[in-house]
Amino acid sequence: MIKPATLWRAFFCAVGIVLIIVGIECLLIDSAVLVAGVVDEPIRAQNNGGLFSAPPPRTNNNRVFKPTEWFPWSLIACGAIVMLYAVSLRRPAA
Repeated sequence: MIKPATLWRAFFCAVGIVLIIVGIECLLIDSAVLVAGVVDEPIRAQNNGGLFSAPPPRTNNNRVFKPTEWFPWSLIACGAIVMLYAVSLRRPAA
């Protein structure tokens, strides 16, 4: 049987790893464009007369995310703190 303390340790370890990875990714990029409405584009094209008809006029719903200088470092620091917390959780007695 899996004990709840083991599940909490794995959960916090996963959250810490994700925070560290996202922080490192934010260090490597200058900006990210978040595109809205890409998933339903083929369905919209089929409803408007097929894939070979003229596309409907598009509105620009894209958002540009530019991380500030402190943002990646704070994500990495929070991820490290959460990982240290996961390591320091008390292990259940066998």
